[in-house]
Formats: sequence, C-alpha cells, structure tokens
Amino acid sequence: MLELLIYHFCPDTLNLYGDRGNIICLKKRCEWRGIPVRIEEIRTPEDAKPSGCDLFMIGGGSDREQSIATNRLTPMVKEIKAWIEDGVSGLTICGGYQFLGDYYETKNGEKLKGMGILPFYSKAEKDRLMTNILVESERFGRIVGFENHGGRTYHDFLPLGKVVNGFGNNEESREEGLHYHHLIGTYLHGPILPKNPQIADYLIEKAYERKTGKKLEQLDDRLEEAANQTVWERFRQSKPTKYRNEA
Repeated sequence: MLELLIYHFCPDTLNLYGDRGNIICLKKRCEWRGIPVRIEEIRTPEDAKPSGCDLFMIGGGSDREQSIATNRLTPMVKEIKAWIEDGVSGLTICGGYQFLGDYYETKNGEKLKGMGILPFYSKAEKDRLMTNILVESERFGRIVGFENHGGRTYHDFLPLGKVVNGFGNNEESREEGLHYHHLIGTYLHGPILPKNPQIADYLIEKAYERKTGKKLEQLDDRLEEAANQTVWERFRQSKPTKYRNEA
C-alpha cells in the first residue's frame, strides 16, 4: 500500500495550545485503517522533498515566532501554493493560518509580511478573543474548539463555518476560518482534530483519494461524537469574553 507523507511545518516555533495533537490524530486515524503514514518535520525548505507531500499542517505561534517561520518558509511559497491548487490537503491554525495571507498588522501598526499564498490579511487589536468556540458548518456539521487570538482575519473565501458561540475570524462577520480546495485555515486550537474527527477524516480522505484513487474506510467515532456533543451542550449558552492584550 502506498504511504501517505505528512509535512509538519516549523514544529519548533509554531506549536501553541497542543496543536501537535493534530499530527498525532492524523497519524492514528491512518494507522487504525492500516494506511502507512510518515511524518516529516519541515524546519527549512531544504527539509522538503521536490515531489512534495500528501498533507501538511502549520500550527500557531506568537507574532515573533510567526515572523521567524515566515522568513524560513518564504522560499517555498511557489511550491506550497502549487500544492494547494493541486488539491493537497492542508491544515493551518492561528498564526499558521494568518501567515498564508499578505500581511499581519500588529497593534503598533507594523505590517509583518506574510507568505502571500492567498489574498487576505490579519490585523491585531487591543483585546484578545479568548473562549470556547462553537461553529456550524455546512460541510462538517458541529465543530467545537478553543480560540485565543489578538488578530482579526479578513478574507472573501468560503469560511469553515458560522459562529454559534465565540468570535471566529473577527467580530463583524460571525464566520470562522477558511476553506479553499482541500485547505483549511482556522483559529481553533485544542487541538481541533481529535474533537472533530470529521475534519481529520476529510483531510485524510482527500489525500488518500488523490494518491490512490480509493475511498477511505469509515471508523467507529461514537466516543468522539459523544465528546463533541458534550462540549457543544456545555458551552452553547456561555458568554464569550474579550481580554485586554498587554503583550
């Protein structure tokens, strides 16, 4: 059986709030199906193979770490953009989501250059958006997670879903994340995939079908679905909170 190759970009800098757990989730859900999988940690462009990968993840980090990662990976912009346009699966979270865009504007008005892979931008405000977030998605159903970000993201792409409780991309749109081809951008930490196995399987399924032309075997997700439902019910009526960002 062909092996799925997963790239984990900048795990040494973009690693906030348990985002590495998404890699563990992807690996286990492949193994449970008997699908061989290999994880490659990509810290510099030289770590990546010319043939590319089947699935990639870019996690979250602080403004400083985001800037470091951008400088490291900018030489790969053409390759990453080509992968996305060709249907490679991708998960980008918080800082990893933001730096796919043109720039990130700090509270001081400094514009940190992004990778410019997609035409959008993010802007930091004084208040951080920090809460357990609930999202309704036409594609994925009920999504639960945790958000903690000072930046607000503005784009014209299809969102991951509509915010039921929480903030999402920004306070105005009531939308969360981005869904473009098989790329998902999101502010949901936690990590997102163990709590929302339907998203994990979407990423695996698209990578597996692209590589083998075969359908993905379904798993018994009753425990995961029960956990998702418990979180949804617990925070359905809670009030999201803003925190003054002193950092």
